[in-house]
Amino acid sequence: MVKAVVAGAAGGIGQPLSLLLKLSPLVDELALYDVVNTPGVGADLSHISSKAKVTGYVPKEKGDVSQAKIAFKDADIIVIPAGIPRKPGMSRDDLFNINAGIVKGLVEIAAEVAPKAFLLIISNPVNSTVPISAEVLKAKNVFDPQRLFGVTTLDIVRAETFVAEIAGKSSPQELTVPVIGGHSGETIVPLFSQVKPSVSIPDDKYDALVNRVQFGGDEVVKAKDGLGSATLSMAYAGYRFAEKLLKAVAGTKGLVEPSYVYLPGVPGGAEIAKKTGLDFFSVPIELGPNGAEKAVDILGDITEKEKTLLDAALKGLKGNIEKGVTFATQPAKL
Repeated sequence: MVKAVVAGAAGGIGQPLSLLLKLSPLVDELALYDVVNTPGVGADLSHISSKAKVTGYVPKEKGDVSQAKIAFKDADIIVIPAGIPRKPGMSRDDLFNINAGIVKGLVEIAAEVAPKAFLLIISNPVNSTVPISAEVLKAKNVFDPQRLFGVTTLDIVRAETFVAEIAGKSSPQELTVPVIGGHSGETIVPLFSQVKPSVSIPDDKYDALVNRVQFGGDEVVKAKDGLGSATLSMAYAGYRFAEKLLKAVAGTKGLVEPSYVYLPGVPGGAEIAKKTGLDFFSVPIELGPNGAEKAVDILGDITEKEKTLLDAALKGLKGNIEKGVTFATQPAKL
């Protein structure tokens, strides 16, 4: 029996993500939690003729966490897209204080009632919310680095799509495009030199392609005229990672997907942490029954252009990580 939870299930990412999880044959029970509308979303999804039993939970009053505890209890996997969406002119950093507080509260509940759950953090800024989550779990003495993931799959999905367009490939999913680093702007480092099957990116299109992968979210915000951000593609990406993880936990071998993890706690990660000087970093992760079974070091084969991108990413990530750790470990300012 696999119990999956979506925290933030009534939102723009949460609803389509919940739909995809409801359709998954790997999920037996789907618990939905949000501060508004979740019972309605749950009732709607429960009419779909797939096997997952759906329940929806909402706080009884402001500050009530009892319903979240019921939703989270004994979960196998908790996906957290909760938070406010990005608006035009708003950087991921602008979202920080609100979303950081939301994630911190949700992870505290998970640590109490589902300490063994795999936690998939979607809420932005991921570069900071994953370190926050780690600090919360450490404080509760339940931190297992192999079970905490920052979902960067949308960057990989975009890279596959955009590379396929340039390379004239009709099936983007047949490409493996490693994307490392973080999950915002210049911290996103696509490694086009390591695409499999290999493709040739014309020099005159390289910079624009990198920029499009790094700032694809802005493209969506602009196209929606300020009325939304990347919700449907993010929901797909979150589901893709969750499905891969659930398959790996069930015993499927050879499943690899980049994810933003605490490197010193993942086999193979300590060496990458030394190279980057960072504890949190996204690299291809070999998934298995314990979650993050191995961090795959692909830094040795990068090109000079990619080294330049990596240097810029490391500088940005250092500050993002420090900001998250500081937020989690210091009393909140009133």
